[in-house]
Amino acid sequence: MFINNFDPVALQIFSFEIRWYSLAYVIGILSGWIVGKRFFITNPVLKQTFDDFITYSILAIILGGRLGYVLLYNPKYYFYNFLDIFKIWEGGMSFHGGLIGVILASIIFAKKNNQNPYNYLDVVSIVAPIGIFFGRIANFINSELYGHETNLPWSVKFIQIDNLNRHPSQLYEAIF
Repeated sequence: MFINNFDPVALQIFSFEIRWYSLAYVIGILSGWIVGKRFFITNPVLKQTFDDFITYSILAIILGGRLGYVLLYNPKYYFYNFLDIFKIWEGGMSFHGGLIGVILASIIFAKKNNQNPYNYLDVVSIVAPIGIFFGRIANFINSELYGHETNLPWSVKFIQIDNLNRHPSQLYEAIF
């Protein structure tokens, strides 16, 4: 059994914090960008515009992920606390919203550049597991998305949650 009692803050300088979750986003996006451009793009026009596409993707991940969380997980709260929607530093992102955001960004960017959106979506679909891997590791560090209670020897006790031995479902998903 492993005891999870990680601090979600990776680095703190005075009151400025860098969290593991934000590092997971940065590392995942940079890794996907490099791997996608180096190994999976052979079309010279696509290779030339892919750097600009990454900017669209980053904005789509953040906006789509946040809006997905707001609309899917707690719409009533945000209806009455509208300004809290913009407090992304307090957490709350949705994979589903980020996915929809990237799909829409791919279509918009491709149309703007007179290209086929499937070219971008193909590359994104190949490299997305890199970002998902780092995101699930961050979920593990933050004690989020934990599994059911178990007595298996590789169970994890999430101190910040309930001190029960649980499946490390975040690590299962990261590996697979």
